[in-house]
Amino acid sequence: MLKKITFVTILLFLTHGCTQKTNKVSHKYTNALIHETSPYLLQHAHNPVNWEAWKPEVLERAQKEDKPLLISIGYAACHWCHVMEEECFEDEAVAQMMNENFINIKIDREERPDVDQIYMDAIQMISGNGGWPLNIVALPDGRPFWGATYVPKENWIKSLEQLTKLYKEDKQRVVQYAADLSNGINAINLVENKGDSDIYNLDQLDGAVAKWSQHFDNFLGGYKRAPKFMMPNNWDFLLHYATANSKPELLEQVNVTLRRMAFGGVYDHVGGGFSRYAVDTKWHVPHFEKMLYDNGQLASLYAKAYAVTKNELYKEVVEETIAFVQEELLDKNGGFYSSLDADSLDENGELEEGAYYVWTKEELEQLLGSDFEVFKDYYNINSYGLWEKGNYVLIRDKDDAEIAEKHNLSVPVLKEKMNEALSLLKKERAKRNKPRLDDKILTSWNGLMLSGLVDAYRYLGNQEYLDLALANAKFIEKEMLKKDYSLFRNHKEGESTINAFLEDYATVIEAYLALYEVTFDEKWLNHAKSLLDYTQKHFLDKDSGMFFFTSDEDHSLIRRSIEVNDNVISASNSIMGKNLLKFHKLFPQEGYGDIAKQMLKNVQENFDETAQGYANWLNLVLYENQNFYEIAILGDDFKTLGKEISGNYLPNSILTGSKKDGSIELLQNRYVEGETFVYVCIEGTCKLPVTTSQDALKQIKSFK
Repeated sequence: MLKKITFVTILLFLTHGCTQKTNKVSHKYTNALIHETSPYLLQHAHNPVNWEAWKPEVLERAQKEDKPLLISIGYAACHWCHVMEEECFEDEAVAQMMNENFINIKIDREERPDVDQIYMDAIQMISGNGGWPLNIVALPDGRPFWGATYVPKENWIKSLEQLTKLYKEDKQRVVQYAADLSNGINAINLVENKGDSDIYNLDQLDGAVAKWSQHFDNFLGGYKRAPKFMMPNNWDFLLHYATANSKPELLEQVNVTLRRMAFGGVYDHVGGGFSRYAVDTKWHVPHFEKMLYDNGQLASLYAKAYAVTKNELYKEVVEETIAFVQEELLDKNGGFYSSLDADSLDENGELEEGAYYVWTKEELEQLLGSDFEVFKDYYNINSYGLWEKGNYVLIRDKDDAEIAEKHNLSVPVLKEKMNEALSLLKKERAKRNKPRLDDKILTSWNGLMLSGLVDAYRYLGNQEYLDLALANAKFIEKEMLKKDYSLFRNHKEGESTINAFLEDYATVIEAYLALYEVTFDEKWLNHAKSLLDYTQKHFLDKDSGMFFFTSDEDHSLIRRSIEVNDNVISASNSIMGKNLLKFHKLFPQEGYGDIAKQMLKNVQENFDETAQGYANWLNLVLYENQNFYEIAILGDDFKTLGKEISGNYLPNSILTGSKKDGSIELLQNRYVEGETFVYVCIEGTCKLPVTTSQDALKQIKSFK
C-alpha cells in the first residue's frame, strides 16, 4: 500500500506557516450552507466557495459533471478550522479555483461522524497523521485519493493546481490509486467472527492491566505524555477493576489522576466544567474548548469516584460541572448544546484562544485586594501557573490544609475566601466577550450527559439532578425518538434532519436503562428495550456479530464502518455490548447475552497489548468473569430501598423494582402483601429475601 501512496504524498503540504490574513467581506456571498442548521456549516455560509452539505444528490451531480469532490471536515470549536477558513475559504481567488474545478462539500464532523470516520482513516493511511480541519479530494463517487489537515494558503493553491492537472491528464492513475486506497480503508475496518474463542479471563486481564499501568504518570496522573486527554472510560474501568479486585495501587492511580485533573487548568475553577485536553504534562494549559461529551462523562466518573472514596473534592467537581452545563449548555426544551469555542474576542476585538479564561497578575491584584496573597498561593499566580504573554491559567498543586496553615487560617475560612474570590472573578469574567456557542443538540452527547446526571443523582442524592435528567430524557423522547424507535442524530430550533448512528442508540439505551434504575419507571426501560431491538434489526452484522455504525436504511457510503476502539468517547460497539449483557439479565430469553459474548470474543485479542484503547470493553470482561447481581425490590417501600442501594457503587449489578409484581421476570411471583423485600440474584437464582438495604449489601458481598 505504501508504494501506491507515494505519488500522492508529494502533494501534501502540512506545514503550519503563516500567510497574510484576508479581510472578511460580510454577506457578499451566500452558498447552499445557508439552509443548514449546524453552526459550523453556517459559519461557512457566506464564504465565496460554493459549499454544499453532504447529500446524495450532490454526489450524483459530481458524477454527472465528472468533477472531483473537495471535502472539508471540521467542527465549530476547532481553532485551526477557523484559521484555514480565514486564510483560504474567504479568499476570492482561492474560492474561484475551488469552484471551477471541484464540487465543494463542507461537513460538520459532529453531525456526520460516519463520513468523518472513513476520511480520517484515509488521511492516516495517506500521511500517517490526522486532525481537523480534514481536507479530502475524492472521485465523484466519494473514493478519496488525496488528503491533508490544515494547509496554508500558498500551499493550498499549489496542491489544488497539481490535483486538478493530475485528474485531467492522468485520470486512470488517480482512479487506480483511489480504488487501492478504498480497498485499504475497507480492510482495516474488518472484524472477524471469533466464534470458537474462550472468553478473556481474569488472569489475562491482570496481565493486560499490568502492561497498561507501565504508562501511568504516578505523580501527575494520567499518562506520561503530552498532550493529556482525560479519557474518562480509562479511569472508569480502572475504578471498577480496582474496587472489584482489591487493587489499592490502581485505586490510588485513579485518585491521583482525578485529583490532578480537578486541580489543573484543564478544569475551569471560576465557572466549572472541563476543557477538552491539556497541552502539557501537568494538566495546566488547556485547549480551551469545552465539550458536552467530556463534561457528561466526567460528571459520571467523579460521581462514581465520590461513591467509592467520599472525597469532597469529587463532589464539588460534579456539582460545579453540572452547574456549568446547566448555565451554558442547557436549552429551554431540556436538550443540551454541543460546545463552547476555544476562541473568543480579546480586548482588541481579535479572536484569541483562551482570552475569556486567563488572567494577568495585575488584574487579580486589583480585583482581590487583600485576599490576593492567599489566592496567589492557592492558584499559583507564579512561575508554575504562568502561561504566556503575562497570562495565568489558574492551577492548584497543594491541599487546602497546607495553604491554610501557611496563612494561619482555618480550612473553612480559607474555602470561604476562595469561593468569594472565584465568585468575584466570575462576575468580572462575565463582562468579557464570551466564547462562541455551538447550539446544535446531538443525541449521543445528550445520552452521555443524561447518564452523567443519573449518576450524579444516584451517588450525590441531589433531586435537582434527577429533575434535569428527566427533562432531558423527555426531550429525547419528544424530539429525537420516532414512532418506529429510530432516532434522529441532531436537533436545532425545532428541526431534526439526520438519521442517528449506532453511538446515538447505544448512549441513549444506556442512559434510559440507568434512568429506569433510579426511578423504576418502566417507560424508560421499555424505550431502552425497543431501541435495543431496533438496533438489532437495522445495525447488526450477522456475519461478524458486531453492529455497523450506520443503519441499513441509510444511504450507503464507500464503507459501512464497525467502530470498536474506545477513544475519548467509548466505541459504540463496546457500549452496546454492555447494554446487551444488562438486558440479558432482565430478559434472559431474548438472546442478548449471546450477542454480547460474541462481540467480546471478536475484539479481545487486542486487549493484551492495547488495553487502554479497549477500556470500556474490559468492563464486559469483569461482567462475564465475576458475579453480576440482579437486585429486585418489591413492596410499598421499593423506591426508598432502591435509592439506598443505588447510592452504593455496584458496577456489576442491575437494579429493578416495583410496588407489586412487575412485567420483568425478576419481579414476578415475589410480591408479599405488607412487606417490602429485596432479592439478590444471579441469573435468576436468588438468595432468601431481606427487608433492609444493609442486609442486601451484605448478601452481595458474601454471595457464593
